[in-house]
Amino acid sequence: MKILMVCLGNICRSPLAQGIMEAKVLESKLDWEVDSAGTSAYHVGEKPDPRSISTAADNGIDITSQRARQFSKLDFKQFDIIYAMDKSNYHDIIQHADSENSRKKVKLILNEAFPGENRDVPDPYWNDRFPEVYEMLEKSCDEIISKYKNQ
Repeated sequence: MKILMVCLGNICRSPLAQGIMEAKVLESKLDWEVDSAGTSAYHVGEKPDPRSISTAADNGIDITSQRARQFSKLDFKQFDIIYAMDKSNYHDIIQHADSENSRKKVKLILNEAFPGENRDVPDPYWNDRFPEVYEMLEKSCDEIISKYKNQ
């Protein structure tokens, strides 16, 4: 299984989601790959936001080796599931899809924890809600592991 986490700049939400999922994959002894990207190129090559790094570290996860990159059309070929952090990111990703198969790979991450509710992960870059965002992502990552671990 190859999973891609996507937010706007790839420095706050998606690096946290990647770090959380990587820790859970390791803990569950699964042979999965996890990566993250942003729909924009604002922060390409940068480390995650210091507040994301701190929030991850508070939960025993090191995300300091991650570097921001922009989502690419090639990601549809390289990943089985693409998790968008919010509806805006979802629509930005879908615009790059060239097939129904590619579109079906894109999901809102919080729909794993709250099926069908189409909730957005709030962008903590602006509101500083990093611990709350961490908890939301952790809950969804637990659901993803539970849902797909035997496939």
